[in-house]
Amino acid sequence: MTQEPFLPYCRHVVDEDDIAAVAAVMRGEILTTGPSVAAFEDALARTVGAKHAVVCANGTAALHLAVLALGIGPGDAVLVPAQTFAATGNCARYVGAEVVLTDVDPNNGLMRVEDLEAAMAAHPGKRFKAVLPVHLNGQSADMPGLSAVARRHGLAIIEDCCHALGTVAADGTVVGDCRHGEMNVFSFHPAKTIAMGEGGAITTNDDALATRLRLYRSHGITRDSSVFEDEAGGFDAEGAPNPWYYEMQDLGFNYRACDIQCALGTSQLAKLPRFAEARRALVRHYREKLAPLAPKVTPITLSGGDAVWHLSVALIDYAACGTTRAQVMNALRAKGIGTQVNYIPMHKLPYYRKLLGEISLPGAEEYYRRCLSLPLSAAMTEADVDRVVEGLGEVLGL
Repeated sequence: MTQEPFLPYCRHVVDEDDIAAVAAVMRGEILTTGPSVAAFEDALARTVGAKHAVVCANGTAALHLAVLALGIGPGDAVLVPAQTFAATGNCARYVGAEVVLTDVDPNNGLMRVEDLEAAMAAHPGKRFKAVLPVHLNGQSADMPGLSAVARRHGLAIIEDCCHALGTVAADGTVVGDCRHGEMNVFSFHPAKTIAMGEGGAITTNDDALATRLRLYRSHGITRDSSVFEDEAGGFDAEGAPNPWYYEMQDLGFNYRACDIQCALGTSQLAKLPRFAEARRALVRHYREKLAPLAPKVTPITLSGGDAVWHLSVALIDYAACGTTRAQVMNALRAKGIGTQVNYIPMHKLPYYRKLLGEISLPGAEEYYRRCLSLPLSAAMTEADVDRVVEGLGEVLGL
């Protein structure tokens, strides 16, 4: 067994100033629904260039809030790439909508224009309401192309940006600025570029959507007297708002993020430039070091732009190397190197198999067959990358 420190496939980076920011909130009088929440939302909106940011409990909650805000429900359908985490599709199921899966590029896992068009053509008569492109691994999907198709068919766009905070797309847009879609969704799970422990957010440039997102985030309750529906209950005889009064105007959820999380998030967000450059440099080094292992091992293809990488993925022809993925992962673990598979295609998950039947999406299946996520975090060094690639080559016999 190795004596070197274990390298997990992902890892957060928390510094003393992050701990101090959290401690300051915990020593204060407000732990939730306080000023740290608004401070994080303002900082995130400025960072990505959006008008509004609405923070919430996690990325799954953010996806759920986004479909709720659009009024999607039973009888509607949304389009989701098969190569993503289950939450991207599950959010539609939470509101009773159908999920139609699209195929993806087999070499980088991203939804393409032809994948979106093919999925819509294969399901005539569906009442499509939205498409949820995923910026997988940190790379931006082709949003100019996908948004052109969406607009032609009257579809809203919710971009799943959970992997891609800080990414600049090939057309120069910043992931999260909502230039191409109604809402962009983020996750701040510890595996992501910045960590809040758990946390998520939705960005939007639409005032009405931001209002609905905040309403659904907190039980459907509002204390904004300008929108009270019950005038007799909400105001005194002189027309002043009653100080205790609130209204539940719709069925919402407790999806709030607390001040403790948001204090950590704000501190981490200030380090995004440093984290982003570290991740970019490490992936550049991975690509250089993996080159001699081709064609049996190759990095994923680039979509253009300047990605802030959430994952460093290699595509491996296990059969050509005379091994299996499980054998490779176990052998690397014995060397102190953690790996992961991101993700099992949605149509291969038992829930969606039962829901959708047996369907074939060859691009997603080919990507899944070969993909392996190698260790990546802003705390790693180029020497760590050298160790990973050397270990991978040894395990594969290359």
